[in-house]
Amino acid sequence: MDETGLLLTASAVVLITVLFVRYISKVEHKAVKVLLDWFPAILFAYVIPAAFTHLFSIDLSKVLLHDLSKSLIIPFTILTVMSALSFKQLKIVGVKPIVVFGVGSLVIATLPVLLVLTFGLLNPANHDMFIADGYWKGLPPIVGGWIGGSTSQLVLKELAETPESLFLSILVLDNILVNIWTILMFQFIKRSDRLNKAWGIDAKFPIVEPPELSGSTSQSVINIITLGTILAIMGLTYFIPMSFLMSVVVLSVVGLVLGNVIKSWNHKLVLRMAGFSIVLIMAILGLKLNFTNLSLPVNLVILVLIWLVLHFVFMLLTARLLKVNIAWVAIGSMANLGGISTAPAVTSAYKPELMPHAIVLAILSMVTGTSWGMLTIYLFGLM
Repeated sequence: MDETGLLLTASAVVLITVLFVRYISKVEHKAVKVLLDWFPAILFAYVIPAAFTHLFSIDLSKVLLHDLSKSLIIPFTILTVMSALSFKQLKIVGVKPIVVFGVGSLVIATLPVLLVLTFGLLNPANHDMFIADGYWKGLPPIVGGWIGGSTSQLVLKELAETPESLFLSILVLDNILVNIWTILMFQFIKRSDRLNKAWGIDAKFPIVEPPELSGSTSQSVINIITLGTILAIMGLTYFIPMSFLMSVVVLSVVGLVLGNVIKSWNHKLVLRMAGFSIVLIMAILGLKLNFTNLSLPVNLVILVLIWLVLHFVFMLLTARLLKVNIAWVAIGSMANLGGISTAPAVTSAYKPELMPHAIVLAILSMVTGTSWGMLTIYLFGLM
């Protein structure tokens, strides 16, 4: 098959995958919902293209779509995600819960470096495995996946130059752990009042009516302003020569400015666009994935498990120190690890009226994930 044929085939696979993911995520059938509780719809974006290339023995890892994803789609996603955060919304959460959430993010970003050092001291072979053999490159995408979501995960994969086979294995491990963690947080938040009582913490929440995200898809003028601004910025950045890292930084800052300076900015619309483009990026990436190399060293898995548990422990200790409702530990942990869908779902098991607060923390997580992951990469570079 020539290059044009490969490109058309890859495009068809990506299109079908995106449509399928969008469809199955909205299916209300009970059996489908049970499946998606353990295997999120968005993960199909990786699996379907990889399964296609494996089944038909077609190499689609070098088609033009991969270059377009890195040069256009990923920057577009960063811009839309970052512009979805309104600083005004952070006021509805309060300082102490944000501190608890921030400690969780800080631990996620820095602890893997300390754990690799510790594992290396216990056994020099571990140091060789993580540093010399490059297995540390699988850890920054976990940071991005936990804090920022799929966009940050993909950006950090590029920045850390994570091998495709390692990345696929990390994705599988990440998916399993996050789903188990979600179940545990559902149970923990239901029992958080007992811990509040035992530690003498005032478990009351202030009644705050959070402002709705500005903008609506029915407001055509607002939509035109939002879309026009995004397209204009994307056009400028496409013709301005910048490294991938520089484009990430610039578009992140520009996105934050847009979402907080332009009063008529449609936050709901940009968040929906970001969600669609994330699935598109993942489907294109799935064309490169190879199931035959799905394996991880046991020590790496153990490190990630310790990392996850200590993330929770540090958040719990911070909440007790600040005497803030322990439920914020579960909410903040899921905002860090689960994102905009699971964080409010877990919160609803405790107090449904706190769901908007969880969404705000989840959005904050989305926009900071890449920065935390870049810190992780920097720290590993010092070793």
